[in-house]
Amino acid sequence: MKNNDESDPIQKIIDEISFRKSESKDYKMMNLEKIRTELQDVLKFEQDSFKKIEEFSKIQQNSDLGNYLKIICKNTTEREITQIQEVYLKKN
Repeated sequence: MKNNDESDPIQKIIDEISFRKSESKDYKMMNLEKIRTELQDVLKFEQDSFKKIEEFSKIQQNSDLGNYLKIICKNTTEREITQIQEVYLKKN
């Protein structure tokens, strides 16, 4: 059985990804410069999340959990990137 100290990093990563997912924005109302900034933010979030997951995976011996976290993060950011791209292409 895991203690709370072991699950805290996992829960923190999951919470960050879930918060990002729940924080939807109306890209249609943004100008092109703001859309570009949002895209950069999403890519940075994904990169930072993957670094945290890698650090977690090095500490823990559960590679399946690390892979699962990566999949959740990738799916979340890909949806957001797709939304941004669609709006950007329509505006551009």
